[in-house]
Amino acid sequence: MGQSLLPRIRGAVPDATKCVPESVTGHFERIECAPCLLMPHVQLRRGHNTRIEACFFDRITVMHIHILGICGTFMGGLAALAKDMGHTVTGCDANVYPPMSTQLEALGIGLHEGFDAEQLDKFKADIYVVGNAMTRGKPIIEEILNRGLRYISGPQWLGENVLQGRWVLSVAGTHGKTTTSSMLSWILDYAGVGPGFLIGGIPTNFGVSARMPKGDSPFFVIEADEYDTAFFDKRSKFVHYRSRTVILNNLEYDHADIFPNIEAIETQFHHLVRTVPANGLVVANGTEPHLANAIDKGCWTPIEYFGPGMQWEFRRGEHEGQFHVLLDNKDRGEVTWGLTGSHNKMNALAAIAAARHAGVPVKVAMDALNLFEGVARRMEVRGVVRGVTVYDDFAHHPSAIATTLAGLRRRVGNARILAVLEPRSNTMKLGSMRNALPGSLANADMAFVYANNLGWDAAETFTPIGAKTGVFDKLDVLVEAVTAVAQPSDHVVVMSNGGFGGVHGKLLAAIGA
Repeated sequence: MGQSLLPRIRGAVPDATKCVPESVTGHFERIECAPCLLMPHVQLRRGHNTRIEACFFDRITVMHIHILGICGTFMGGLAALAKDMGHTVTGCDANVYPPMSTQLEALGIGLHEGFDAEQLDKFKADIYVVGNAMTRGKPIIEEILNRGLRYISGPQWLGENVLQGRWVLSVAGTHGKTTTSSMLSWILDYAGVGPGFLIGGIPTNFGVSARMPKGDSPFFVIEADEYDTAFFDKRSKFVHYRSRTVILNNLEYDHADIFPNIEAIETQFHHLVRTVPANGLVVANGTEPHLANAIDKGCWTPIEYFGPGMQWEFRRGEHEGQFHVLLDNKDRGEVTWGLTGSHNKMNALAAIAAARHAGVPVKVAMDALNLFEGVARRMEVRGVVRGVTVYDDFAHHPSAIATTLAGLRRRVGNARILAVLEPRSNTMKLGSMRNALPGSLANADMAFVYANNLGWDAAETFTPIGAKTGVFDKLDVLVEAVTAVAQPSDHVVVMSNGGFGGVHGKLLAAIGA
């Protein structure tokens, strides 16, 4: 299967306690690793009920891993981790678009376009890691099964090869997972404990979506998705991670292609809660009734709630980019940053609480957030031409669209907001939430909807706001329509969970022409 990496890492890892600020080192104690005698490792304690012991540098066997669906955010990040561990990594996918394609190319990971069976002879891997977009009937899947080749799901491979023995901090919820995971990773990194992470986007502070922990740091932050694991494992991804600290951000109906109702998703979140140890911590949004339902099914772990009137809450500052953090009704200080919206302030509370469980003082966490630069495709400014600002945002659920636009409205005041929307997710294509879309655009002065390949009548759906909304089947016509009305000081917000045909660049070019 390959050679051991043991000689390459023996004695090469720095003392983790030297990487931790004085305010945190009280929680760390070095001990000898008797079972493998490889090197000292770190034992962590917090209070009287948290303890984790692990050796993070057990024997690693180098192998060739071929990843099916490698350009998805999760699988692309997994590829980066495997590459960093010394494995040979290749992969295949049908569609490639930034930012993931750029990251994979920079890592030197070999890509194959398509899911043909012939690639199995080209990429004779030791194991094939199967993404959840893979289904029976795809030639490569059928041939793997016919030949009896080794295969495994991405979450299971991650749990067994990366997360085992680590202090895993998972961020779950319908919305805000990527941003909150990025905040938490940055807080831990700022505090000097060098966490690993796997995030469904690219935090600007890091420039990559995934990395292994620095040195012998035990911490790993992961965006914990409730979507199913693989065609042969219909459990949610997050049950594979064995989390010690869990953030439950929110819970709404989504993923209509796999969940029949909200109760089915509540059950999956309860399964996640059941995996958290008694000496761990659940950080939960106390305003979410569906999260309460999931927790009420049984929880054996301490819970800290955030939100209005809860243990953790925020108070607005003088302007949209400022807020105070309150813990047990005591003001712990002010954060000043470039993010907008109440949802991001709630995300920040969750990240601060989770980081505190890992030993980071609240003041250190707040200092870190003052320097947090956001996430690619989360209200990312793609350019400003002739006074028109064009943003790229991942919002693709009615609630996320509404909170994104509400946050921008608070910041820009009476300036015009032009929303450009592609209902692209599986749930949106099925139309199960189409009736909530008109209301989600309330803060937009004008809306432009790309309705290509939808399974429902977009023109009819948007009739209630028809006076300010245009529906388009052709992308170039949509670009022309936006360009015709754009004026200096306008804010054009492009919202999609895909590449949207490169519409951001097309708009910037057309407006600037």
